This record gives sequence, C-alpha cells and structure tokens, in this order.
Amino acid sequence: MNTVTIGVDVGGTSVRAGVVDERGAIIDSCRVATPDDETALEKAIVGVIAKLRREHPVAAVGLSVAGFVAPDGKTVQFAPHLAWRQVPVAARISSRTELPVTLEHDANAAALAEYVYGAAAGASVVTLVALGTGIGCGLLLDGEIYRGAHGVAPELGHLRLVPDGRQCSCGKRGCWERYCSGTALAMTALELLSRYPGRSTVLAREAAGDPGAVTGRRVAAAARDGDEIGMMAMADLARWLGEGLALVADIYDPEIVVIAGGVSESATLFLDEAREHYARVVTGAGNRPLARIRTAQLGDDAAIVGGALLAREAVTGEPGAWRGRRLRNG
Repeated sequence: MNTVTIGVDVGGTSVRAGVVDERGAIIDSCRVATPDDETALEKAIVGVIAKLRREHPVAAVGLSVAGFVAPDGKTVQFAPHLAWRQVPVAARISSRTELPVTLEHDANAAALAEYVYGAAAGASVVTLVALGTGIGCGLLLDGEIYRGAHGVAPELGHLRLVPDGRQCSCGKRGCWERYCSGTALAMTALELLSRYPGRSTVLAREAAGDPGAVTGRRVAAAARDGDEIGMMAMADLARWLGEGLALVADIYDPEIVVIAGGVSESATLFLDEAREHYARVVTGAGNRPLARIRTAQLGDDAAIVGGALLAREAVTGEPGAWRGRRLRNG
C-alpha cells in the first residue's frame, strides 16, 4: 500500500494541510485561519490533521513552520508571525495525534519540494524566497538543506534594507519583508493612497470603509484591473524584490532562485521588473552569470509537499533519493 503523509504549512495567515502521496501529489486538503494564541494554534493544527485522517490512512505528519526550528528538529525557538517561543511543537502535536511528527522551517520544506518535484530540479545551489505574510527563505546545497550552526539560517527576510524603516514584527526596523511581501503590498498601498489622493478608485473606496480591507491580494487584484495605486504598489514591490535578490546573489551566488508563496501567484505583475532591477544592481553587473529566477512550480503548496516528503522519509527510515546527490552546475 502506498504511504501517504500529511504536510501542514503553518503560516502567519492560515494553517493549510494536505494529504500527499508518494509522487508528491496532494490528494486532499483543508485550511483554517491561523489563531493568535498558542493553545488555539495547536488545536487548529490537530483539527486539520484529524479532518484529513478520517478519509485517509495517514502514516506521519510533517509540519512546515514560519519560524526558527532548533537543530534537534523538535522545537520552534521563535516565530515572528506565530505564538510559539521555545515550544516543543513536534512532541505536542505527536502526543495529541498519536502520529510521528517532523518539524521544518516552511521555506526549507518548500525549497526541498521544488528541488525534488519542481522548478529547482537539477540545480546545485538553490535559494527559495517565499513571499507571503512575510518572507521565508531556504537554501539547498546539492539537495541538502542548509540550516546554519543553530538551525535558523537563512533568515533573509529580516536583512535590514532600510535603516530606521518600517517596524517589523521581529523587533527590528527596515527588514526586507516590510517592503516585499503581501503585508508590505498593503502597507505601501495605504501610504500611496495618503500621499496621492484621487489616484485610485477601488482601493480608495475600500480603505475609506476599512483600511484593513486593503490586503496584498486586493492590491494585486486592483493592479490587474488597472488601478493606479495598485500598479504603483506592485512596482515598489518589484524594486525591493530586485534589491533583495541582488544581496542574495552576492552572499550565496545561487544557480536558481525560486519565488514562492502567495504573492508569487501575481508574478506577472512584478517579476520581470524585479529581474531587471536585480540585474542592474547586483555586484559585478554585466560581468557575471546571473541566477535564473523562476516561480515555484508547486505554487503555494510547496511547503505542504515538502513537509510531507520529510515525514515520509522519517517514517520509512530510508533517506530520500535526493540526499547526497551531486549535481552538475548549470
């Protein structure tokens, strides 16, 4: 019988779970909003797992979490958009579900899924940049996840691009994700509406009724419809994405950068401009190979698939076929 596992993507906005088969295909899924407090969050995770288990013989669960995962793979040390602080999440969820549970940073899980099944197949050095509530990043070296000395690398979304810039939930100011994420899109649109009254129709009307209604998704939809403020906000995101990718290239020199996360669904509105900006400002522009920049083939499901992939490896006791694979560069 085929082994199916559940991958759970625990993000700042939603908890999304999927049953994933041995080919990496999601055969069933569900989602709930992410609660603000620790107890409710764990209840929500157990709830989506229980719902999917009623219909499928699940062998294990892989949690993909938007936060720092300790080197032991059991504890969430810190999560800017979640309630956990030094919490043994894997043991808690395993105890309540009576299933083996693995734990991984969501961007690492997404990068691995894209390497095995998607846009990064065949690449020796891969950086994944997930644009969602914030920015999550993953780094793969010949198919192996790079976590750093303490399990928290590469936290590129919290590189400070703007000294004394926007306040970030991590405690710093001016982080990359404050200018390049779904949250950032909404913040930029509201700032532009204040600066340029009369240049928007849809967004201005929504902001007047409730500023909270102006979300990243709404800004992207307005941009598609030709709303001037929406298009200006997307152009601003493109510039900051290119700026950040130039830093990523200077640090890691990746072969492929995969753009993932919910914002990547609107890539046609910003990715070409971001590529052009990256190519202009990267160190040695015009005199070095550039990383190929692709959108995630697995879309917003990459962290679910990656989590399930790692759970399957843990429960079978067999290393994944990708491990230790040396790949030709280019």
